Amino acid sequence: MGRMHSKGKGISRKSLPYRRTPPTWCKTTVEQVETEILKYAKKGYSPSQIGVILRDSMGVPQVQQITGSKILRILKVKGQAPNLPQDLYSMIKKAVTIRKHLERNRKDKDAKFRLILVESRIHRLARYYKTKKQLPPNWKYESATASTLLA
Repeated sequence: MGRMHSKGKGISRKSLPYRRTPPTWCKTTVEQVETEILKYAKKGYSPSQIGVILRDSMGVPQVQQITGSKILRILKVKGQAPNLPQDLYSMIKKAVTIRKHLERNRKDKDAKFRLILVESRIHRLARYYKTKKQLPPNWKYESATASTLLA
C-alpha cells in the first residue's frame, strides 16, 4: 500500500525478536523500569521518547519484554497518559509550525499546500480516534486554537 500524500511505496519496518522474555543480560527489574517511566512522564516526555531514553541510559531493549505491558498502558494505569494520541499531537505541532511560517512568508505557496495536506491528515486521524473512543465525540480540530492543545 502506498503513502497518503506522496509517491513512496516502501514497506520498510523494524522486526522485533521472536522471544518475548527479557534477555539474560538485562538485569533491570519491573519496579525500576516503572519508576523511570513515571519520572520521565512527569517531566513531559512522550512514550516513544521515554522508550529511547530507557534504551540509551538503562539498557532496556523492550519495555514490554520486562514489564509485560507497553509504556502507554503503564502510563494509563498510573493516570499519567497524555490526553492526545502521540501521532495526532505531532501532526498538530507540525500544522502550527507551518501556520507560523505562513504568517511570516505569505507568498509561500508550497507551504500553504503542505498545510492543507497536514490538516487533512489531522481530520482523518481525529475521525479514526473518535471511532476508537480515544477522543471525545465532540472533539474538533480548529487551527485558531491548535496552539493551546500543545501547551
